[in-house]
Amino acid sequence: MNFEKLEIRNYKPLGEVVFEYLRNAILAGELKPGERLMEVTIADQLGVSRTPVREAIRKLEKESFVIMIPRKGAYVADLTKKDILEVLEIRKELEGFAAYLAADRMTLTEKEKLGQVVESFNESLINMDKKNMIESDNQFHSLIFEGTKNQRLINIIYDLHDQFQRFRLIYFNEFNNYKEIQASHNRIFDAIIKEDGPKARLEAENHVENIRFLVNKWIAE
Repeated sequence: MNFEKLEIRNYKPLGEVVFEYLRNAILAGELKPGERLMEVTIADQLGVSRTPVREAIRKLEKESFVIMIPRKGAYVADLTKKDILEVLEIRKELEGFAAYLAADRMTLTEKEKLGQVVESFNESLINMDKKNMIESDNQFHSLIFEGTKNQRLINIIYDLHDQFQRFRLIYFNEFNNYKEIQASHNRIFDAIIKEDGPKARLEAENHVENIRFLVNKWIAE
């Protein structure tokens, strides 16, 4: 990956700026699992010294974005099969509960935004625009979480967002059941529009369970 020169902001330590830049590149799939992070190359391309790059890589390692291999260097970490299944276990519970609350608490404006995201996913599927499908999927679930009006739940989700996003990238690249995702989104959206909390919860849980079934099958193969 080629890096662009950083826009330096005085109110943030340079190591933090580099960390956020690299972290976002990993979450966007621009830095891929197994890709080596070369301090000198990154520093030269970003227009900074090696010190903030080294600080950023250490922080990425602490947050499990990077693994350090002795005598070889730093590499972008992959999600293990165990990581993926644990992410799905958490997602099933949180998304089911969130859909249940959102069906009762989302405003008309929020529901309209959710409908627009559903349409965006549908259009992206027609055009096979995988990048926008990933973004629309992220927005769809984020809007539902925001619609719960439960700040503690939202905070938990944000704490887990990076793991969810990394799994989302893997899933959209490994599987092509986009039409099933589309159908699940439509069913969840329909239940929320009808303010049917139990139905919304069931559809959200089934959505994740279907994904978990495919992942288990993929692991077994």
